[in-house]
Amino acid sequence: MDNKIYEDIMEVENLDADGGKKFDRVSRITATSDSIEMEMTLDFNNEIYPMVPGDKLTVVLARSLSVDGSASDPNMVWRDMGKQSLANDFEYVMYGKVFKYDDSDKKKHSVYVSFGGLLMCLAGDQRTLSALQTGQNIYLLIRKGGKV
Repeated sequence: MDNKIYEDIMEVENLDADGGKKFDRVSRITATSDSIEMEMTLDFNNEIYPMVPGDKLTVVLARSLSVDGSASDPNMVWRDMGKQSLANDFEYVMYGKVFKYDDSDKKKHSVYVSFGGLLMCLAGDQRTLSALQTGQNIYLLIRKGGKV
């Protein structure tokens, strides 16, 4: 079973565009897909992982960090250095929960995820977002560079 729900290359379009910065260490980007009609708005820790407009990002949403697709052990530390994981190939990883799925617009659906208060909205085609469900726990993995 492939545990990757979504994988794409996106370009950062805006940084803190909606009224400026609200918090010292948190910024909000808007990024668009290079290949499909998909837009992501993401809050992130800019001190740990700075991003600027024009950055190309490889973005993955996954059910677990297991390379073989098996479910993650809830007792395992996610950065267990002794084991191979999806996180090894990425620079910024967050764990969160889908809290809202908005299908009021039939052409463009939106999925909202909270990563401990840092929010993400992924908006686009229903077929692309259909594997995401309210209440589902997911990992967001990001690295700079446009290689999927």
